[in-house]
Amino acid sequence: MVFAIPGDLEAPTGGTGYDRRLIAEWRRAGIRVRHLALGAAFPHPAAADAADAARQLAGLGDGTVVLIDGLAFGALPDLARREAGRLRLVALVHHPLALETGLEPETARRLAAAERAALEAAVAVVTTSPDTGRRLVADYGVAPDRLTVAVPGTDPAEFAAASGDPPRLLSLGSLIPRKGHDVLIDALAAVADLPWTCRCVGDDRRDPDWVAGLRRRVAEHGLEARITFGGAAADVGPAFAAADLFVLASWYEGYGMAFCEAVAHGLPVVGCAGGAVAEAVPAGAGRLVAPGDAAAFAAALRPLLADADVRRAARDATRAAAADLPRWPETAAIVADVLAAAGSFPALLARAGADR
Repeated sequence: MVFAIPGDLEAPTGGTGYDRRLIAEWRRAGIRVRHLALGAAFPHPAAADAADAARQLAGLGDGTVVLIDGLAFGALPDLARREAGRLRLVALVHHPLALETGLEPETARRLAAAERAALEAAVAVVTTSPDTGRRLVADYGVAPDRLTVAVPGTDPAEFAAASGDPPRLLSLGSLIPRKGHDVLIDALAAVADLPWTCRCVGDDRRDPDWVAGLRRRVAEHGLEARITFGGAAADVGPAFAAADLFVLASWYEGYGMAFCEAVAHGLPVVGCAGGAVAEAVPAGAGRLVAPGDAAAFAAALRPLLADADVRRAARDATRAAAADLPRWPETAAIVADVLAAAGSFPALLARAGADR
C-alpha cells in the first residue's frame, strides 16, 4: 500500500506525527508501506504541486490502495475523481480544512466544497476523533459505513516530577492562530499576581507575522521574563518532564494529541473545548472552557496556581486517567484493517469511476 503525505514527514505537527507513527508501527509489524512525498504547500497547492501529485498517482499500478493525508486529499477533488475508478483511495482526515482559524470566508467555502467533492471519491474515510467523524457525516456527506475513527495513540511515559516552585506551565503547539496563544497570553496576564512561568514549545516558522504579534502581546503585558517561546523540539519529553501544568487555548482541534501526551505525563490540563478536545482529555484530567474566553481560562487556571493541594488532586486524577489512554499499535491496526478492506471494493470503485 501507499501513504501519500504532503510536506516534511519529520515536521513537528500533530497530524504529521500521526502519519509518521502509523508508518513506523506498520513497518514494525511487517506491513509493507511506501511513503509518497507530496509538496509542502497543501492545502493551498501551486499548480506545480498539484501536477506533481497527479504525476505520482498516475505512476501507481491499477488497484493500488492509497491512503492520502487530508491536508492534500481535500485540496485535490479533480484528481481524486479522476483516479477513483483505478486506485483504491482512502482519505485520512485530521480535521476539515475549512475549520482552520483565520481563513477568509470565501477561502473557507472553497476549501469546504473541494473537500466535500474529494471525499465523494474515497472508498473509505479515516478520521482521528468521533467529533470530526460526526462533522464529516453531517456536513461533508460521508456515509457512516464508509467512515472509521482511529484516535491517536500515546506511549507510556514517566510522570512529570511536578515539583515546580513557582508552578511551571507548558504549552505545546505550532504558533498559528488556531492554537490560541493570544488567548493564553491574555489569560496568563489575568493571573499575573500569582507565581508561575510558562514555556511555549512549537513551530514558530509557519506564520512569522502571527509570532511577532504574540511577542508584542507578551511585552505589552510585561511578561517577557515569565512567558518564553522555545520553537519546535524534536523530543518534547524533557519539556513535559519539567512541567507542572499543561495549558493550550486552541480554538479547534481535530483531536488534540498534545493534550493526551500531557495526560500520559500526569500533567493536569487547562484548555478549550474546541472540536474534539473534550474527547481527548479524560474526565477529571482537565478543566476546559469555551474557546476564545481568556477570562474563563484564567478562572480555570487560578485555583491550580494558587493552591498546591488543588494542583496535587488534579495531578492524581490525571495520573489515574493516563492508564486508559489508547496505544499506537491499536491505532495502527485499526487503520490497517480499513486499508485491507479497501482492496476488496472493486465494484464500488468501478461505479465511482462510471459516475464521474
